[in-house]
Amino acid sequence: MVKKIVNLVIFLPLAVVLVLLCVANRQSVTLALNPFRPEDHVLGLSAPFFVFLFLALILGLVIGASVTWATQGQHRRRARTEAKTAVRLQAEADKHKARAEELAAQQTVAYGRLPAK
Repeated sequence: MVKKIVNLVIFLPLAVVLVLLCVANRQSVTLALNPFRPEDHVLGLSAPFFVFLFLALILGLVIGASVTWATQGQHRRRARTEAKTAVRLQAEADKHKARAEELAAQQTVAYGRLPAK
């Protein structure tokens, strides 16, 4: 419930701002990709300005997520190796526990009584 309220408080104003941004920036602009001849329309793209704003936002999110994912690779690798070690140690502990129970059962049979704790 709290998460829904927090999402509503954050995303509703953000959505309103984005809609207002789209409405205010409807005019068509040209993105010239040829720095030597900006009037050349072969390497140019015309679209409403808010499209370029959204593309820049999406590109920034993708680049930021990629950099974060790449820099956290060492932590993921360490977590994988520690998880494998934990599984191996748990299996070893289970094996020792089974062996101890087997020895206790053998003592019970050999001495005819329960082992002392």
